[in-house]
Amino acid sequence: MVRFKVAWVVIFAGGVFGLLFALLVKYGNPANMGVCAICFTRDIAGSLGLHRMEKLSYIRPEIIGLILGACIAAVIGREFKPQSGASPILRFFIGLFVAIGALVFLGCPIRMIGRLAGGDPTALIGLLGFIVGIVGGTWLLRTGFTFGRSQEVNKTNGWVMPSLAIVLLLLLLVSPTFITLSATGHASILLSLSAGLIIGVLGQRSRLCFAGGLRDMILIKDSYLFQGIAGFFVLCLGVNLLLGQFKMGAHPIAHTDHLASFLGMIVVGLGSVMLGGCPFRQLILTGQGNTDSGMSILGMLVGTAVAHNFVLAGSPAGVPANGIIAVSIGIVVLVIIGLANRVR
Repeated sequence: MVRFKVAWVVIFAGGVFGLLFALLVKYGNPANMGVCAICFTRDIAGSLGLHRMEKLSYIRPEIIGLILGACIAAVIGREFKPQSGASPILRFFIGLFVAIGALVFLGCPIRMIGRLAGGDPTALIGLLGFIVGIVGGTWLLRTGFTFGRSQEVNKTNGWVMPSLAIVLLLLLLVSPTFITLSATGHASILLSLSAGLIIGVLGQRSRLCFAGGLRDMILIKDSYLFQGIAGFFVLCLGVNLLLGQFKMGAHPIAHTDHLASFLGMIVVGLGSVMLGGCPFRQLILTGQGNTDSGMSILGMLVGTAVAHNFVLAGSPAGVPANGIIAVSIGIVVLVIIGLANRVR
């Protein structure tokens, strides 16, 4: 039986996140994409020249804010303790496949819930695949899957990713000619950065995770993180209704290739459990100095570029055959990695 005790901290964090998600759409971010850990990482990859889709190239302040907000909260709360574990190259490639799966679906778990709160029924297929992936990842955990224990390392390691976030912010503000900033649809830098900082602080303090909520419900019968997801959905839905942004039916920047959505989110769910958290959680952990999560984020950055350079990503027109092949291979690869890293 699932243990249920109202957890106001994570409900508040999820609710504020859902509120800001809807408001960012209202004030300029792409329709039904207030915040998306993978799509926005993809835009950063484009701005740095890692892929050639100029309309998907922008240094998203939300990602910068998430990392720096988590870093500030961790330092103040004395939880900035840089750690590193085993299998960094495996974490890199799992992150790469998670990014490809999310772009085949067209959204990370944050955007999946956001799409549902905006009235997009096609996201339900993605949610089903996400749950299947989490169930598979939970089975691997129960049968001994592990990458080994993390150990504390020199603090210099933990400052690498927050420092890169600051560099990205400077590049955005200075806008040198070698950076591409041509993506359509973005809120003001001040609003986006402020929202990211708030979400980063709340995410670090509450441990909010969009994969962990379902994982813990299945694995240890604990509803704490799931209440944060529920808070996100309810507040996002309510604000969308108030602002007239709720529309039942097909949404922009989405598709109806249900098989691709299902398979893509299986990869995201399975990979997130293996990494110890969804893409959002990996950004938060990166901010508090976890170098394992830093490797996962770098894998996602490269994965978003691979998805577009090799024509794997979905679009409103549908998903290319290459994309379905890629996520199918991703499922096989992740299962092999999971089975090969079990400790009896």
